[in-house]
Amino acid sequence: MADSSKDDFLQLLKRIGAFLTLKISNLSQTLDSRSAGAIAGLAFAIVFIWRILRSPSGPQRRHPKQQAVTPGSSGVSRHFSENIPTSEVNPPSEDSNAQNVIDEFFQPVKPTLGQIVRQRLGEGRKVTCRLLGVILEETSPEELQKQATVRSSALEVLLEITKFCDLYLMERVLDDESEKKVLLALEDAGVFTSGGIVKDKVLFCSIENGRTSFVRQLEPDWHIDTNPEIVFQLARFIKYELHITPTKSERTAMNVFSSTSLELFFGTA
Repeated sequence: MADSSKDDFLQLLKRIGAFLTLKISNLSQTLDSRSAGAIAGLAFAIVFIWRILRSPSGPQRRHPKQQAVTPGSSGVSRHFSENIPTSEVNPPSEDSNAQNVIDEFFQPVKPTLGQIVRQRLGEGRKVTCRLLGVILEETSPEELQKQATVRSSALEVLLEITKFCDLYLMERVLDDESEKKVLLALEDAGVFTSGGIVKDKVLFCSIENGRTSFVRQLEPDWHIDTNPEIVFQLARFIKYELHITPTKSERTAMNVFSSTSLELFFGTA
């Protein structure tokens, strides 16, 4: 095959590789088996054609042997070397260029946080989550009387969940001032502006079992909590639960998962 044909094919290969890499990254969550098979077939065809191009199409040309230079033949040797075609002196680099394109094309694409969240939550589209110990640094209602602090490490995951899930946040508080502190902390963190959540979806109760009532009324696909008793009580009614616990705990039910933090469960810690 002529050099110009090889160059054209390499350019086409690069464009296809870049295009498919971009599309696979964006559509990895929506591809069905047929689409995935089509892309795999196209990749196989590219590699197959490249293998054919690498194989020599004919007998290789022998390079003329360089004669020893003697004082009496310096002019002849210089004239001989000037007439040697450049393509015969420097070997072509099409094979190395094609190999680089193939290597780049088959490099694993790192999933985005959004893709990881969707994969972890599966088909879940409604999520309920307590605030203390999950979204907030504080772990007790007494601490909320003094301050409320949003955990920066959990904020990114929280905002990603709000992009495709109907999210409700809930917590037990001791007074109205604690409610205001929590809402202000969430607002300052950008939850109500960057995330798809409104203040009406932040629910407060005065007793611990109040969260159980909220969750059963909302009927979410996922509930996230730190209280093992509430997790146990809801396991019969909720499709999936995530138990946030500082220590590794035994799995109480097949639909209950556990993690030391929200961000660790989604692989961002």
